[in-house]
Amino acid sequence: MPKLQDVKKVVLAYSGGLDTSIIAKWLQTELGAEVVTFTADLGQGESDLEPARRKAQDMGIKEIFIRDVREEFVKDFVFPMFRANAQYEGVYLLGTSIARPLISKHLVEIARETGADAVAHGATGKGNDQVRFELSAYALNPDIKVIAPWRDWTFKSRTDLLNFARDHQIQIAKDKLGEAPFSVDANLLHSSSEGKVLEDPWVEAPEYVHQRSVSPMDAPDQVTEIVISFRKGDPVAIDGKEMSPATLLSALNDLGRDNGIGRLDLVENRFVGMKSRGVYETPGGTILLAAHRAIESITLDRGAAHLKDELMPRYAELIYNGFWFSPEREMLQALIDKSQEEVEGDVRLKLYKGNVIVTGRRSPKSLYSDALVTFEDDRGAYDQKDAEGFIRLNGLRLRTLAARKRKS
Repeated sequence: MPKLQDVKKVVLAYSGGLDTSIIAKWLQTELGAEVVTFTADLGQGESDLEPARRKAQDMGIKEIFIRDVREEFVKDFVFPMFRANAQYEGVYLLGTSIARPLISKHLVEIARETGADAVAHGATGKGNDQVRFELSAYALNPDIKVIAPWRDWTFKSRTDLLNFARDHQIQIAKDKLGEAPFSVDANLLHSSSEGKVLEDPWVEAPEYVHQRSVSPMDAPDQVTEIVISFRKGDPVAIDGKEMSPATLLSALNDLGRDNGIGRLDLVENRFVGMKSRGVYETPGGTILLAAHRAIESITLDRGAAHLKDELMPRYAELIYNGFWFSPEREMLQALIDKSQEEVEGDVRLKLYKGNVIVTGRRSPKSLYSDALVTFEDDRGAYDQKDAEGFIRLNGLRLRTLAARKRKS
């Protein structure tokens, strides 16, 4: 941990919310540090950006960075992850996890640009984000100092925080005067909600928790059909219209939202050791995962496809635990990207009341052969008699084992 009294200038990952506003003022008053704020536009909503700027200005902050990183986020972080079909513990599409290394990357860059000697974040000491922010920062600058106020300050309760905010004229939204019903993190890939009304895993999440989708029960009684086109494993077009990465994911989000797609209620194992319950919504990502697996099904060799599936849990765990910039993640990424060189073509899907249904796939690089799978005359493409020797060879060890069992 850095010696806090030695820190002169800090770049703070700033959302504009109450917690990070309190952190900014705490850094100024308790550490006497000059504060630089960085707010990433990750697609969480434009309404959050200008208020963040105004709040930072009201606290006397001179260097305020607001960067639109949506295209970088999807192109360099989300799409590489989806080439791997990454899902943590089999279901979670890692929407929060994949955003943290990008934020840390910009924190470190801004620290270098402004001459700051530290970066700071608002993650608590109980969660995964503190690990993700800090491991990423150290991987990019081994000498950077990282300040985590939730681990360092002396506030004991929410009341202490609110009193500090009042004492320093920090605006407190009316719904923040008491205990917040749940916390929300959002970006272009997903929204996540956790805490308070969601802490009991037996109690169904209230409908108002959901940020990004209509209820599947309330979705239209009408099928939406789309075609997603892929090139080198990445989606490049919807219904023949090519789009930039962020624009394409945003379009998939709209389609998923309107059809009640992408909801997940999960109890997960945090890296720090505890279990937590979260409600996630990943409408566009859920569609994309189904489509990507479908195009892989006709373009990937069996051995390559199965190896990818074996490696995926490890790859997903690395991202979840904050090791995006680790050599092992980069090694796995190289293997995954190699597998995607011929993953090209179109996938047709139907979207209906929370379901993503694959109805067709085609590719100029397809390994699917009508001549091999047909029940009609295969014209010598496959001699079924060859299967007898194949089975006998593969059955040899099983027959040997069975003979030993019979003797005993």
